[in-house]
Amino acid sequence: MKKEVLAIVVGGGPAPGINGVISSAAIEAINEGKKVVGIIGGFKSLFAGDKKAAKQLTIEDVSRIHTTGGSILRTSRDPIEKAREKFTILLATLNQLKARYLLTIGGDGTAFMSRWIEQETRGKLSVVHVPKTIDNDLYLPGDRSSFGYQTARHWGVEIVKNLMEDAKTTGRWYFITTMGRNAGHLALGIGKAAGAPLTLIPEEFHNGTISFQNITDILEGSMIKRLSMGKDHGVAILAEGISGKFDKRELESLEDIQRDEVGRVRLSEIQLGRIFKNMVKKNLESRGIKTTIVHKTVGYELRAADPIPYDIEYTRNLGYGAVRFLLCGGSGAMIVFDEGKLRPVSFVELTDPLTGKIRHKLVDINSENYEVGRKYMIRLEKEDFTPRHTAALAKAANMSVAQFKKKFSYLAG
Repeated sequence: MKKEVLAIVVGGGPAPGINGVISSAAIEAINEGKKVVGIIGGFKSLFAGDKKAAKQLTIEDVSRIHTTGGSILRTSRDPIEKAREKFTILLATLNQLKARYLLTIGGDGTAFMSRWIEQETRGKLSVVHVPKTIDNDLYLPGDRSSFGYQTARHWGVEIVKNLMEDAKTTGRWYFITTMGRNAGHLALGIGKAAGAPLTLIPEEFHNGTISFQNITDILEGSMIKRLSMGKDHGVAILAEGISGKFDKRELESLEDIQRDEVGRVRLSEIQLGRIFKNMVKKNLESRGIKTTIVHKTVGYELRAADPIPYDIEYTRNLGYGAVRFLLCGGSGAMIVFDEGKLRPVSFVELTDPLTGKIRHKLVDINSENYEVGRKYMIRLEKEDFTPRHTAALAKAANMSVAQFKKKFSYLAG
C-alpha cells in the first residue's frame, strides 16, 4: 500500500524560522507513516509543472535544520495574473505528485493561494497554512506575532544599537529605512527596543496622502530638539510603508520606481533615507547648521537570519500543529498558537469579505504599545510651542520664535 503524500510549499519572502516549520512538520508526518515531499522553488515550480522540483524529505534531511535561517526549499513569488493563467497546471502537478495533503508556509499572498487551492480541490486535497512574515502584519488571534518577526526585530535592534553608538561617536545622524510594506510593527519594535530618538510608521498618517515636506519637517524638528538638548547626533527609523502614503507623481519625480514579481512597487528599493537626508540637510544648511546625515536600509539582512530561540520553539510548535490538524481530518485553515494552545483559524475568518484578501494587522496608534513608544521619542510635541520651550528650540534652529512656530507648529496640531 502506497503512503499518502504531504507536500510542503514555501511562498513569499524569507523569514527566520521557515526551516523549523519544515523540520517539525516533516518529522511528524514521517513518524505517522506519510511520505513528505518538499517543492523546491515554491509555487513557481508548480506553475511550471516541474515534478522534478519535488524532493522527498527524510528525517535525516530535516532533523537539524530548525536552527538555521533561509529555506531549504527556497521560495518564490508569482503575480496573480500568472496564478490564474497557470492554476490548472499547479493543480495537475499536485495531482501527479499524488499529494493528499498540502502545507503552505508564507504571508498573505500564500494564504490566499492556499485558500484557492483548497476551494478548487473540493476535499481531494487537505490544505493547511502556517503564517510567516517579518512585517508582523498578519491578523492572528491574541495579537500574537507571526513567526520570523521576533528574530528580525532582535537583529534589527543589534544593528541600530551599533549605529546609535557610531552616531554618538562621530556626531552624525542616521536615517534608517526598515521593511514593513503595510504596517509599522517592525520599525516600531526596533525603535522602541533600541531606544531610537525617532520612529515614523505609516499608521500615524491615516488621513490620506502625505507630503515629503511633512516627513522632512518631522525629521528636522527632531534634530533641532536634540540640538536644543546639546546633542548633535541621533537615529531616525522610517518604516518603508510610509512610501505608500506619498502622492505617486511626487514619488516618481524623486525615485526610479521598481516593481516585484507580483507587480507591487518595491518599497524596500525606495531610498527614503537618501531622499530625506538631502531635503533635511538642505534646510538646515540654509540656516547655517552643518550636520552629517547617513542613510541606511535595514531589511534583507534580517530575513534569512538564524532564528532566535523564541522563533525556533514557535515554529516547531506550528509545524507539528499543522500536521496534526491535517491528519485529524482538518483542512482550509491557518494554524496559530493562541494562549498556549495550537488551534486552526479558518480561511473564511481571516479573509476580508470586501476584498477577498487576507486581512492585515496594523499598528494601533491608540494603543498603550504605541503610546509607550511615542513617549520616549524625541520629536516636537504640543508643549514645545509654549513660551517656556519655544525660545530654546528657535535658537537651536537659527530661527526667530515666530519663524519657528510658523514652520513647525502644525506638527503638534
